[in-house]
Amino acid sequence: MKALQQALGYTFKDEAHLRRALTHPSTKQPDNQRLEFLGDAILEFCVSDMLYHKYTNFQEGALTARRAALVCERTLSVLAHSLDLGRCLVMGNGEILTGGREKPSILADAVEAVLAAIYVDGGYEAVREVIFRLFQDEDKLVAPKVKDDKSALQEYTQAHDMGLPAYRIIDSTGPDHDRQFVAEVVIMGRQMATGKGQSKKSAEQMAARAALKRCQDEE
Repeated sequence: MKALQQALGYTFKDEAHLRRALTHPSTKQPDNQRLEFLGDAILEFCVSDMLYHKYTNFQEGALTARRAALVCERTLSVLAHSLDLGRCLVMGNGEILTGGREKPSILADAVEAVLAAIYVDGGYEAVREVIFRLFQDEDKLVAPKVKDDKSALQEYTQAHDMGLPAYRIIDSTGPDHDRQFVAEVVIMGRQMATGKGQSKKSAEQMAARAALKRCQDEE
């Protein structure tokens, strides 16, 4: 864990927080799901703060699209690889055998959990500093990838005066270590599509992809 702390640029006062953040639900031990929940909110706020002050000429739509590209599953999994986070994860043998250390959804969740652990251990200023440092070269994180489906749908709806899409998780099935989520996307009060995925983010992306296709088909 020392190498990970060096990569993060943060040394934990209590490494138990970091161990918890790295523990996958497949272990049947106290896991990182609560930290993931907290980390998702912390990351979104800190990235919003960073973008607000960095891009003073951006309006809400551009800021929202930029944030979505930075906090999406693919970007976080890329960030996890740069930190060699997968090697540090504690997970059950079944998950290891099925390539759990390389699964984007698991890596993205772990990044969020680790950020929450930093917040719990060191407070807001500590996690803010880490997030700003990790995302300072944001163009390198965003540029190599194709525009994600949620951003593409949002650009479409804004261009057609349809407002912002709204997402909601409407179902989840399976054990904690192999969860399947169903998300719906609503545009102007109308359910446009649903999508399934192994994480809430991937389910929303699938719903956005289906909704964009439907919108285009209905033109």
